[in-house]
Amino acid sequence: MSTLHAIRAALLGAAFLLTLTACSTPAPWRGSRAGTVAWASERDFAASELDAGQFKLLALTRQRNPECQTLSVYIEGDGAPWVTPWQAPRDPTPLTPTALLMAAVDPAGAVAYLGRPCQYQSAESLAACSPRWWTDQRFAPDVLAAYDDALTQLKTRLCGQHLRLVGYSGGGVIAAQLTAHRADVAALVTVASPLALTDWGAWHELAPFTNASDPALEPGTLPPGIHWAGGKDRIVPIQIVEKFTQRKGGQLQIQPGYDHECCWARDWARLVAMENPP
Repeated sequence: MSTLHAIRAALLGAAFLLTLTACSTPAPWRGSRAGTVAWASERDFAASELDAGQFKLLALTRQRNPECQTLSVYIEGDGAPWVTPWQAPRDPTPLTPTALLMAAVDPAGAVAYLGRPCQYQSAESLAACSPRWWTDQRFAPDVLAAYDDALTQLKTRLCGQHLRLVGYSGGGVIAAQLTAHRADVAALVTVASPLALTDWGAWHELAPFTNASDPALEPGTLPPGIHWAGGKDRIVPIQIVEKFTQRKGGQLQIQPGYDHECCWARDWARLVAMENPP
């Protein structure tokens, strides 16, 4: 890779991880586990930590219907912004947990939120967590195995025979990868997600992710899905999401005035209602 391409790859990698707050609800927690848990508790979410594979994942769950048949699980994006285009953050905990903001307004009878590996950890646990899990190996098989375990635990703890997976940004890639391998996923919803990883990398001239499968190239069919894309998103252009839907099916839903951050969390109550219109 040329020096120019290496610099461009670093910049785009940092941009993809960047979590802005321009169009989100003000975030009083600013990367704090305690603040996030307290905010979620005020909205009837119970906090726990799941031992899943080699990771500990923060889970926030809310169950309003004990007899629900479908559990909606939200998977967070990639987290905190990079310190510089070449230096990853020491702590990947998101300053604004967009997927949690979305989960909080979802009217489903049972809703769960899952952080990503190494997010929301104590200083001791974070020190033992390699940065590779929030950089080049964030979609690796070990990560997927952890989420596979976590989903099974959540189903046992809460309710439902089926899962509805909702992933924001990089969380949507994980949701799609899981959907390709689980028989209990009834619906897949992604938001601003680079679902065609190979095409996304080529678009930005990036080196491939380590050990990552491409959801768009996975064999088999997927359940019904809705894939949201922002018309002004320069990090995950519409064309990337469209390539996924052309190959794997699902509805491509474009919000013309949205970018990668704005305004998914702000408008999610309205957008989620579009999945099941009256």
